[in-house]
Amino acid sequence: MSTDEISAVLPAAGRTAQPPAVAEPHERPERSQRPLAARLPSLTGLRFPAALLVFIFHASLPYGTVRLLADNGSEKRFTDLAAQTGALGVTFFFALSGFVLTWSAREGDTARAFWRRRYVKIVPNYVVAWALAMLLFAGATTEAWRALLNLTMLQVYVPDFLTNFSVNPPGWSLAAEAVFYLFFPLLYHWFKRIPADRLKYWIAGTVAGIVLTVVVAYTIVPAGTAMMDNEPTTSATQYWFAYVLPFPRLLDFALGILVARAVMAGRWRNIGMVWSLVLLAVSFVAASFVPHIYGQRAVTVVPAVLLIAAGAIADNEGRPSAVRNRVMVWLGEVSFAFYLLHYVVLATTRKLLGTELYSGPATAALLAGEFVVALLASWALYALVERPITRRWSRPRKRAVAPASQVSQVSQDS
Repeated sequence: MSTDEISAVLPAAGRTAQPPAVAEPHERPERSQRPLAARLPSLTGLRFPAALLVFIFHASLPYGTVRLLADNGSEKRFTDLAAQTGALGVTFFFALSGFVLTWSAREGDTARAFWRRRYVKIVPNYVVAWALAMLLFAGATTEAWRALLNLTMLQVYVPDFLTNFSVNPPGWSLAAEAVFYLFFPLLYHWFKRIPADRLKYWIAGTVAGIVLTVVVAYTIVPAGTAMMDNEPTTSATQYWFAYVLPFPRLLDFALGILVARAVMAGRWRNIGMVWSLVLLAVSFVAASFVPHIYGQRAVTVVPAVLLIAAGAIADNEGRPSAVRNRVMVWLGEVSFAFYLLHYVVLATTRKLLGTELYSGPATAALLAGEFVVALLASWALYALVERPITRRWSRPRKRAVAPASQVSQVSQDS
């Protein structure tokens, strides 16, 4: 969510957002009543590195539809090094979504208004990316029923690897986000009633639930005979249950909500952005040395929320932040479009180039070119579709026309 989006769902200008009240008689007073910052530019800036991790993962896949590197040994090393980048990016986005929506929530907002804002934010971009993928590369090889499931965001409910990642592979995570948005008003209503001094237990329990999801996947969900294309030793069905199915992933989103509540209530032990990044890097390396689904699902989630919380605290308290600058914030603004379009660019480029494979330097140059094209296309999608539609349709037009002297500018909704 961008900084514009965050500010749009906060109370009107001139009013100060306060931490959610908890009317429990046994609760200790909250430690911090610092007014909350209306904008979190560091979190916006962190969005693009997360999207870039997903780009690197997809570029590394050993599929004929995207592969560029000729040397099998180098290709294998590239694939191995990038094996956890996509999962880390997705985990970060899921937790970030819960965090930012909680930070920006306002009293008196209705579920209907919230769902409207989310719909106009994600669906137009999603449909454009789906249409481009079908037109440029997927239409000739995708069955109509799979294309329809992708268009309606239902591909994640079929325990089939090919269906989950057909048409535009990054789209599966938007299907999961749609479920998160559906449940957010209810989750927020429940979670804001948790006494601040008990949030740590809920956070620990949610992390345990994430780990338990993988345990269930490995021990209870039947492995079947289908294996992942890029991880031949991992059951596609077990991976679908733990990683793709929206309801287990709801825990990542819920963790973001709970951590936001803890930060807002002054109940979060902040280790800072630098140490959070160090821990995230260590966990990223460790993820390659555990069973695959644990690495994809559970190893990096705590460092990810530590970094999210540290970024929010840095902005709220005016602390230094390397990602709070104009370039990173702009990249964060277009990151949603980049996330949806980058695979379209990768697959279309491969199709245009034919079957030829390339040396390491040539592959690096081609990947740089694909990155630039994807970024420019994302800028266009953001400027021509995402931003105009969210500004125009996030709120219903008022039926009565006020006198010109009383008309005020309406800010952009999320």
